[in-house]
Amino acid sequence: MKKFFLGLLSILLVVSLLPFSGSAAKAQEPDVDLWNAVKPLETTVTFLNTGAHPDDERSDFLAYLSRGLGVKTSSLIANRGEGGQNEIGDELGNGLGIIRSREMIEAAKITGVKAFHLSETTSDAIYDFGFSKSPEETLAKWGEDLTYERLIRFIRTYQPDIVMPSFRNVPSEHGHHRTMEILTERAFEDAANPAIFPEQLKEGLSVWQVKKLYLPAVSKATATTSIEIGMYDPIYKMTYPQLGEQSRYMHKSQGMGNDIPAAPRQVDLELFKTAVGNQPALFQGVPYNFSEWAKEFPKTENDLKVHFTKLQSKLDAIVSSYPKKEQVFEQSQSTLKDVRNLLNKTKQSKLSPALKNDLLHKLSLKEEQLQTASFAASQLDVSASSEFNILTKGQTTKVTVTLKNNGKQKLHNVSADLFVPAGWKITSKNNASNLAPGESRQLSYQVAVPKDAEYFHAYKTPAIEANITYESTGTKISQIKDLNGTIAVLPDVGLTLSPEDIVVNTADVQEKIPVTVKVKNYRAGAAQSSVTLNVPEGWKVSPSKADVAFNSHLEEKAIDFTLSPPKDIKAGDFKIIAEAAVNGKTFNSTVQTINYDHIGTFYYEYPAQVNGVAFELLKNDNLKIGYVESGFDKVADYLNNAGLNVTKLTESDLKTADLSQYDSIVVGIRAYLSRADLIASNERLKQYVYNGGHLVVQYHKPGDGWNAQTTAPYPLTIGNVSIQWRVTDENAKVTVLQPNSPLFNYPNKITDSDWDHWIQERGLYFPMAWDNRYETFVRMADPGEAPFDGGILMANYGKGTYLYTNLVFYRQIQGQVPGGYRIFTNLISYRANN
Repeated sequence: MKKFFLGLLSILLVVSLLPFSGSAAKAQEPDVDLWNAVKPLETTVTFLNTGAHPDDERSDFLAYLSRGLGVKTSSLIANRGEGGQNEIGDELGNGLGIIRSREMIEAAKITGVKAFHLSETTSDAIYDFGFSKSPEETLAKWGEDLTYERLIRFIRTYQPDIVMPSFRNVPSEHGHHRTMEILTERAFEDAANPAIFPEQLKEGLSVWQVKKLYLPAVSKATATTSIEIGMYDPIYKMTYPQLGEQSRYMHKSQGMGNDIPAAPRQVDLELFKTAVGNQPALFQGVPYNFSEWAKEFPKTENDLKVHFTKLQSKLDAIVSSYPKKEQVFEQSQSTLKDVRNLLNKTKQSKLSPALKNDLLHKLSLKEEQLQTASFAASQLDVSASSEFNILTKGQTTKVTVTLKNNGKQKLHNVSADLFVPAGWKITSKNNASNLAPGESRQLSYQVAVPKDAEYFHAYKTPAIEANITYESTGTKISQIKDLNGTIAVLPDVGLTLSPEDIVVNTADVQEKIPVTVKVKNYRAGAAQSSVTLNVPEGWKVSPSKADVAFNSHLEEKAIDFTLSPPKDIKAGDFKIIAEAAVNGKTFNSTVQTINYDHIGTFYYEYPAQVNGVAFELLKNDNLKIGYVESGFDKVADYLNNAGLNVTKLTESDLKTADLSQYDSIVVGIRAYLSRADLIASNERLKQYVYNGGHLVVQYHKPGDGWNAQTTAPYPLTIGNVSIQWRVTDENAKVTVLQPNSPLFNYPNKITDSDWDHWIQERGLYFPMAWDNRYETFVRMADPGEAPFDGGILMANYGKGTYLYTNLVFYRQIQGQVPGGYRIFTNLISYRANN
C-alpha cells in the first residue's frame, strides 16, 4: 500500500509540473491578491522560522507553507546584516543594514511571510559584527540576556505553533547561525515558564508553549519527516521553490536568487522537541483548523464546539468561492461577525486557561485575515499621498486619500483616519459617507509636524499611515495603508562632508587639506544657513564661516573649506565637526539617501563630521598607481586622500591604454565579479606584469569570475567553504615569515603594532592551494585552529611580480586603521624598491 501511494504521488507530481494547455490555458488570469487573502482561512497553524541575518530564511519551504497551505508564517532574524558585503553599492555598516532589512521585507511580500528582527535600531547591540565561528563570541558581543529576552518576548507575542531554525548548531556553521539555533532550542521550554522573564507577564504577555520544534535534517537517514514542496501552483504559475527564488532575488545586495527548473524537491526535517508527543509528521498533534480545535473541547462545551465547527465550514466556503469576489465579500463580512461573537463566547467559557488562550489567539488572527479578505474582495481602490514626502519640524503638509469603489456592492460609512505619532496635529473636515459602485471620493487633511518631532528612522513605523474603514451588513472593516513613498522627518539641512575620513601624515604634515561640505535644504521653500567647521585646538580653517542661501526645497550647494593641521600634530584620532545654523537652530547631521528600485527610498542620519587619524606613513612620492575599482570598496579614494598618486582605470584604459606608465596596478575587492571588462582584459594585465609591472589583487570569492587555473599567472585556488578559510579574530597573532622582505621594510618599517586595532577580521577566503612559485609572507590563525600561510602570496612572472592578498585591507583603510594603510602602502610599493 505504501508503495502504491508513493507511486501515485510521483505521477501526480509530474502531472502538476506540466504547463497548462488547451482551454485551461485560455482561462482567466488568476487573481493573485484575492487568493493570497483567502487561502490563509483554511488553517489556524502558525509557523516561525528563526535565523541570524536577512537572507537566512528558508525561502522555498516558507513559500510552500504560506502560499501553498495558507499557514501564517514568519521569519525572525537576529540582526540587520550590517557586517555583510554589498554587491549593488558602497554602503556598509548601518547603511547596508537598512538595505538588507528592506530587501527582506520585499522578499517576504513575495512568499507571504512576515519579517521581524530582534535588532531594534541602527548600531543595536545585536549587530552583525562580521563572521564568527562560535556562539560564545556571538553572545559575548550581542549580550546573552538582552538577546534571549527579546526572543522570549517575541515568541510570547507571536505565539507560534511550530518553530524551525534555519541552521543547526554544528561547527561548520556561522557562529551567528549557531547562536540562534541554541537560543531557539532553549526558548521551546522557557517561553512557557513563568519564572523566565516574569516582568513580561506583568506587562500583559502570557506564557506560550510552542507545540513542536523542528531542525533541518542532517540527512535522509536522520529525517523524521520529509515534505514534498516542488509542486506547480497554477495561481503563481511556478513551483514553490521557484517562488522562493523569486523572493531571494530581492536580496540583491547579497547577490541572491537563481533561475531553477520546475522539479520535485523535498524538505527533510527532524522533530527535535515536542509538547504534543512523538508525532513526526509536520502537523501531527497540532490542530490544523477550528474543526480540529473543536475536538479538544470538553463535553461540557458542546455548544461552543458546534460554533467552532460551523465557523471552519464557513471559512472553507469562502476559500471555495474564489475567484468570485462578490461571494467572497459577502461571506467574509458575515463570517467576521461570527468570529467577533465567538471571541466573546470564548472569553466567557469555562475552557482551561491554556486552551482558551490558544483559541482567543487563533480567533484574533482569523479576525485580521477576514478583514484582509473582505478588503481584497471589495475592490476598494485606495491611494494615499503627501504633498511633501520629506518634512521638517514645525512644517505642515497636505495629505490626500483617494477612494474608489470598483466593486459591485455599496460600501457604508467609508472613512479614512490618519495614524500619526503623538503630538502631531491633524485637521480634517471629512466625514464618513457611503460609496456606491463606481463612485470615487477624495479626502484631504492638513498634518502639522510638531517642533519636537522625532527624526526619521528606517526601522520604525511610518510617520503617517491611512486607516481605511467601511461597513457592510453591519460589520466594520479596518485596513491600514501606507502612503506613497517614504514619509521622513529630516533636519532642516543635511551636511555631507567629502572626504569623511582623512589621514594626516606625521612624517610629512600637509599644509592644506581641502574639505567640501555639501549642504542640502530639506525645508519647504527658501532658507538661509551659516556653515562652520569646528576643528581641534591648534588647527586652522578657512573660511571660518560660510553663508548659504537656498531658493527651493531639496536644493543643494557645496562649500569648500581648507584645513591646516599643526606642524607638530601628535599621532592619534581626531574629529572635525560640521554645523549649520538655520533660524537660530543648529544642525550637525549627515543624511544618507539610500535609493534602489527594488526597495525604494530611505534615509540614514548620522553625525556630520570628519573622522581623522594622524600617524606616520612613509611613501614614494614618485610612485604612480593604477586602480581597478569594483564598486565594492573606496580604497582608491582613501589612498588618494592620504597623498598617494592613484588613477582609477576605466574599461577603455584596461583595453587600450599604455599600462606600463603605472609602477603598480591594484585590483579592488571582487572586481572580477563586477567588471566584465576586467575579465576581458585580464591577459593584458598579466602581460603588464610579464613586462615588469607589479599587480596587487585583493580578495575574491571562488564564484567571482575567478578561474583557479588562468586568472592569476600561476594556479591559485580560493578557499571554499568559506568558514574553513578565514581568520575572524581581528586580534589574531600574525607571524611575518619573511621579515627582511621589502614588503615589510619599504617604505614603512612594519612592526607588531601595525597589526593592532584591526577591525572585524584579519582575512577571508584564504587561498587553499597555489603553485609552488608563489612565496608566502604571513601566518595567522583563529584560536585553536591550524594556521594559514596564504594571506599574502607573491610570485615573479617574467620581469614583474604578481601579489594576491585576501587580508581585508579595504576594511582597515576605510576604517582608518594606521597599520592597514602602512602595510598596504608597502604592498603596492614593492617594485619601486626593486
